[in-house]
Amino acid sequence: MTTTEVPLLPATSDGRPSRYDAWRTRVAGDPRLQRLYSCLAPLLITVLAAVLRLWNLGHPHALVFDETYYVKDAWSQWNLGYAATWPEGADARFAAGETDIFTTTASFVVHPPLGKYLIGVGMWLFGPDNSFGWRISTALAGTALVLVLFLLAKTLTNSTVFASVAAFLLAIDGLGIVMSRVALLDVFLALFILLAFWFVALDRARMLDRLAARTARRERTAADGGVEPPMWGAIIWNRPWIVAAGAAAGAATAVKWSGVWVLAAIGLYLVVTDALERRRLGVVFWPTDAVRQGLASFVLLVPVAFVVYLASWTGWLLSDGGYDRHAADANPATGFFSWVPLSLQSLWKYHETIYHSMTGMTSPHSYASPAWQWALLLRPTSMYAQATQGGQSGCTGGDAGCLDILYSMPNPLLWYASIAAAIHLVYRFTLERDWRQALVLVGIAATWLPWFAYPERTIFQFYTIAIWPFLLLALTFALQAVSGPAHASATRRRTGRRVVLVFLGVAVVLSIFWYPLWSGMQVPYEFYRLHNWMQGWV
Repeated sequence: MTTTEVPLLPATSDGRPSRYDAWRTRVAGDPRLQRLYSCLAPLLITVLAAVLRLWNLGHPHALVFDETYYVKDAWSQWNLGYAATWPEGADARFAAGETDIFTTTASFVVHPPLGKYLIGVGMWLFGPDNSFGWRISTALAGTALVLVLFLLAKTLTNSTVFASVAAFLLAIDGLGIVMSRVALLDVFLALFILLAFWFVALDRARMLDRLAARTARRERTAADGGVEPPMWGAIIWNRPWIVAAGAAAGAATAVKWSGVWVLAAIGLYLVVTDALERRRLGVVFWPTDAVRQGLASFVLLVPVAFVVYLASWTGWLLSDGGYDRHAADANPATGFFSWVPLSLQSLWKYHETIYHSMTGMTSPHSYASPAWQWALLLRPTSMYAQATQGGQSGCTGGDAGCLDILYSMPNPLLWYASIAAAIHLVYRFTLERDWRQALVLVGIAATWLPWFAYPERTIFQFYTIAIWPFLLLALTFALQAVSGPAHASATRRRTGRRVVLVFLGVAVVLSIFWYPLWSGMQVPYEFYRLHNWMQGWV
């Protein structure tokens, strides 16, 4: 798929180039302006994302939703190397500044340590009694997610304009904003997953040319002067971006186990695309050749992921009081695994306990939403809600009162349009078979489909923060197609760009309308009711 950057603004009605087109022509002819434009666009969008995520970040000064687990676990883990238990009523006491009341008794937690260490860094820097400190790490990770989406979109579309569109849409979207304003683990998971896919995209862009060049050198010249195809292709080991992707996928798994599906999906993607490229290049034994390269890719991808994941457990391994820390002491492994240190044997037993606990997690919750509902956006999650009676605390809502709410609701226009774009991308891929399209679809599948295997588990709509960047990439591909290719007529491109601009304008208006509910602002109850578009919303 060859992409050409095209401006969003239309030409004038008489067909003459618009001022924007003239400016684009000037930029294209000046390398310094090109560099300035390529740097300034992501910088401004990242600053916008930071403002929307950092403004009034410390509100509310309370442990909201699952912060009751992750914030306290993060602080005890930061101090002890493992998550510890807390006394009764710890939430209110913690918010009041009693942050060192944790015990030394280990607490059973189901998620690996890395995300809680990242939350702990902010608490260490700004103080554990400061709600800004609880959330600063997630806010920065959510801001970085916008920048990484720009970089990935730029690699896939070869367009600064549409990379900016993708990043801008995430910057102003409610799901991205809210998940960056609460100290949960999911935004870290999304960031590391997106980093892994960006590294894979960089490898693909580099690998295809290298493989073609090295395979061409293996072609044999026949006796009659013809050229015979090579029997075997080149096995390429110098792929640093795959090592980086393995490290990022390992970090994602060290935040939540769902990252392991991403690691597996990336490995499968590499094997399949390598196989298809070798077949395209005419390698005779391309299936076997792909297996050879697949083994090399496995060595580059998986061991570094395992090392990163294991390193996240360093605090637990070096402690003496972590949960199940000495589980293997009384019953050590025998036979082949007897050489494994007891600490790692205990860690394995702990993982068995975690697995059985997670697969049986079926506690009811009023905001639970199974994976099949996610596309329909039936039940977004309210992270926090506090009602205020009319006339109190500056409430301007009259007798109906006011409400402070943090609602992890994506921009509805962007959500439904992205779902439609993802379905359309499947169709486009069946026709064009482009690796860029395939990469986006693999990202959606790896972060969504595994959840269908656990229909009884208590899961939530906000888990889609890991899927969301890939859905926005699908939408970006669609908007780029709507705007018109460079070879289209001026009328076609002018109409397409106007459609894109109208779509972006409506998206901005909706984000402004929903932002008070995404940022915890106090709003009149009647204004809140205006957002009840569906029965399961707010």
